[in-house]
Amino acid sequence: MPLRPGLQHPKAPGKTDRRVTPFRAAATFLAALSLPLALTGCTSLDTTAPSAVRAQAASDGKPAAFGSVDCRRAKCIALTFDAGPSENSPRLLDILKEKQVPATFFLLGKRHIEKYPELVRRMADEGHEIASHTWDHKILTRLKPDEIREELQRPNEEIERLTGRRPTLMRPPQGRTNDTVHEICRELGLAEVLWSVTAKDYTTDDSALIRRLVLDQAGRDGIILLHDIYQGTVPAVPGIIDALKERGYVFVTVPQLLAPGKAEPGEVYR
Repeated sequence: MPLRPGLQHPKAPGKTDRRVTPFRAAATFLAALSLPLALTGCTSLDTTAPSAVRAQAASDGKPAAFGSVDCRRAKCIALTFDAGPSENSPRLLDILKEKQVPATFFLLGKRHIEKYPELVRRMADEGHEIASHTWDHKILTRLKPDEIREELQRPNEEIERLTGRRPTLMRPPQGRTNDTVHEICRELGLAEVLWSVTAKDYTTDDSALIRRLVLDQAGRDGIILLHDIYQGTVPAVPGIIDALKERGYVFVTVPQLLAPGKAEPGEVYR
């Protein structure tokens, strides 16, 4: 389901916090680039890798395993979806259930959580991690502190009301963040999660291309960014899962990827 005009769906961000451009023009520009763009809306951004979180936890003497998966030993990878739920989410959930793959959903509030509350409940009931992608997909680095706080609090409240569990993770729209965002996330108990793999599925409905782009970038401890609001994405998911399982990957949620450590509020993970 497309976002309203003027907002534009999340994309791999540029190095500066530029005005949102028309959707397809930006998509064409990004698709032409061969190198990943900086995941920041500020001049510098410190991020923490999953392996570093696990290593710190191990040095602190915490148990190594998280459920049945120990990502210190297993070749783990996290599948994440932004900006749902949408009309495509039921099929995606069917696929994940059939393949026995957990995912992390960074949900958008306006026109998504509020439109598909039953899908939010289903995601939680089927063992997926439910996180926030803000209420209205506003670029947080352009907002005043009170506006940032509202963008983050509203989806948290709705998700907690629907699932009984308040999110501990969020993904800033377009990956744009700064010190003010970090501080408010710390205040609200939220860690920021970016990504290391993107198919730029907002630029194409070609499922085969989406699959190939993900597989070309996938690596151990990868955090894959996809969007189930686009028509080409969900059909690509079975092939992505099967190919990565053949390569020996184990799919986990973002919290499982970090375990036995955990994401700390106000910190940024990638």
